[in-house]
Amino acid sequence: MELGNDTQISEFLLLGFSEDPQLQPFIFGLFLSMYLITVYGNLLIILVTISDSHLHTPMYFFLSNLSFADMCFISTTVPKMLVNIQTQNKVITYAGCITQIYFFILFGALDSFLLTVMAYDRYVAICLPLHYTIIMNSWLCEQLILALWTMSALYSLLHSLMVLQLSFCTHVKIPHFYCDLSKMFHLSCSDTFLNDLLIYFSSVFLGGGPLTGILYSYSKIVSSIRAISSAQGKYKAFSTCASHLLVVFLFYCTSLGVYLSASATLSSLSSAAASVMYTVVTPMLNPFIYSLRNKDIKRALKRLFSGKV
Repeated sequence: MELGNDTQISEFLLLGFSEDPQLQPFIFGLFLSMYLITVYGNLLIILVTISDSHLHTPMYFFLSNLSFADMCFISTTVPKMLVNIQTQNKVITYAGCITQIYFFILFGALDSFLLTVMAYDRYVAICLPLHYTIIMNSWLCEQLILALWTMSALYSLLHSLMVLQLSFCTHVKIPHFYCDLSKMFHLSCSDTFLNDLLIYFSSVFLGGGPLTGILYSYSKIVSSIRAISSAQGKYKAFSTCASHLLVVFLFYCTSLGVYLSASATLSSLSSAAASVMYTVVTPMLNPFIYSLRNKDIKRALKRLFSGKV
């Protein structure tokens, strides 16, 4: 079989979830609904945190960036899948696939880094309350966001450049609804040892590093909460980080579930279905988690819709 370098392969086929024509309208309607809910919910969070002066704090500054990252994260995969279903054309160009990989990794990494910074923000607020305004000043918050964007962009660029070095066989079919990095490696006709090695070490860095930071922050938070004498004080301290903790749980558990399911089963459909949890469902649920469990957000939403911002 000829290699991609010889044939200059220009497109791939995204097989999606099912080739059954009767299921396509249901899949289209389901994902269109989830996409619109996600975009609307995250846009609302961004709007309310910008427009309400009561929410001009580091916590909500990071939350608005998380909402933006979630909105972009889902937009890298779902719109293309919807277009393919509507046009009954599964093709994605080579350039489109590389671009999708770049932005998918960029916003996925940014999500992970933002959750870590938000955990640090809660640590400072609960464990060092008297120094909070000094430590979490606007300059530091802006520099942190700049650093997170830079690290995510460089990390994503590294993976994209590694994919560009691969050769692909003709008529390549990707058993997924987006250009998944691991699936691309399996379809390559080149030696992917370095790519697999990079994925392994970067997964430890991107997954293990931030998760370790989050767990350390919350271990300190729990110790501080336990030292509070009053039950009301404990509840108030815990409620300030409950929403973030739930989002962390969803993001990391669903991500881990995807990779465990991928290694435990040979079914591409099962892997694609599992991926929906952290690529679509988690970004959709985040605005609801923060708005339903956060009194400040609920008050700001009331002021926004009543025109009293």
